[in-house]
Amino acid sequence: MAPRAFPPILPHRPIFLEVSNFPSTTTTTTTAIQPPPLKPPVLSISFQQPRPESPQETPTMADTAVEFLSLIGLKEMEWCLFAETLAVVAVGAPPRDKAEGQWWMAAQWAPYQREGEPVQSCILVQTRFRGKQDGVPASRTLKAYVTWQLETLEQEEQECLEVTDTVMACPLPCVLPTAMGCALQWCLPGSLVPCKATLRPHPTEKTTHIVTHKHGMTVWKTLQEGEAEPQFQSFSYSRAKLRGLLLEGAGLLLLRVLARRQTMPSELVFPAINTEGDLCTSSYCALGIQWQAVGSAEAEVFVIQRAVHTSTGTSAVWHSSFLPNGRLAQLMQIGSPVLMLLQDESILSKSGKFKPQLPFPKEHLDWEEDIQLYSCFLDRKDELQLSHAAYLQQHPEVRALLSDFLQALLLQQPPDPISFAAEFFAHQRPIGTPFAYTRAGSPLSNSSPGHSPTNSK
Repeated sequence: MAPRAFPPILPHRPIFLEVSNFPSTTTTTTTAIQPPPLKPPVLSISFQQPRPESPQETPTMADTAVEFLSLIGLKEMEWCLFAETLAVVAVGAPPRDKAEGQWWMAAQWAPYQREGEPVQSCILVQTRFRGKQDGVPASRTLKAYVTWQLETLEQEEQECLEVTDTVMACPLPCVLPTAMGCALQWCLPGSLVPCKATLRPHPTEKTTHIVTHKHGMTVWKTLQEGEAEPQFQSFSYSRAKLRGLLLEGAGLLLLRVLARRQTMPSELVFPAINTEGDLCTSSYCALGIQWQAVGSAEAEVFVIQRAVHTSTGTSAVWHSSFLPNGRLAQLMQIGSPVLMLLQDESILSKSGKFKPQLPFPKEHLDWEEDIQLYSCFLDRKDELQLSHAAYLQQHPEVRALLSDFLQALLLQQPPDPISFAAEFFAHQRPIGTPFAYTRAGSPLSNSSPGHSPTNSK
């Protein structure tokens, strides 16, 4: 008998045999006869998230930063509105009090208005540095408008290096006519004398201007090198990337707030923007209370470390030493050849804890072993003894007064001798009257009869 032929089974249509003749209480069982599995195309659905503009930014960091800034009160911020000046000195170069420049900072209330918007009151933060950077004259300025919640509305930083180029003398003789000038431009037209070695100014200015708006923040960068054409660059950040952002001007105010509190969380990190206009992070940590030299005195300071971390792994670190009133005593960038110091010692008397230093080191002196000092001591001792004896001879009533007091003290033996002495001498007769005190109200008025407190002669 020939076997029965079955229709071919298509790969894409499995056959199911259903058995349903069991009681209703039994679960229906379905059996499928499947061909070898095929590998269907994989369909993946993903939602592309916007790429973070800085790997350090995380929602947790932004939320923590916003929460910390929201706890700063208006009254606390008003204590931070003042101006201060520090002297720029070289690190380790004697004498340290020889200033090579100046650093200045001021914070005050100021109006701020944008085009088409009402005027609002905010804090104007300004800093100015004038000194040398690697031996080159340099200056830096900062101007920022900040709300009292430390949100930056607008900020501009400008840095200038007064570099000079050296123009060397021409090593070749001139072969062109005088009217045409030097072919190599080593001497001026109309002159056969080559230029001598001179210094030509070649300043370099870099400006970073930041403005916040309803869509986020825009950064403009300008670079001017000598007489060359300026270079411009601008870019923007969305508002979602700016939660908890703390720029340079707001960071300086935060340092004053932390200095007055003299306490801070162990890990305090904020989103920030570096001098190049790139997103990064800035961290703050306390280094504790130390004693540092301020002029000719020592003061107790609270040291805070501030570090700006870039995406490339490099960090710029500053150590700021604050007095209890929030004023800077020292500002130093790690690795910099200069630091900023407070030299006005009058501020220390207003800040509280400080120790005046002697202009010379204190040395132990054994005066008993020094012949000259010991001789002076003996002379002074004899002089005082003669002076004391002469005074007692001129005022015999002193002996009677002391005798009266000791007699009364020993007779009554009061539990508080100091109060007894104050009351005893308060009832003495004025100078010029016969030496006797008034018994009424005297501490001896309660003395036993037969014991006269006075010594009569």
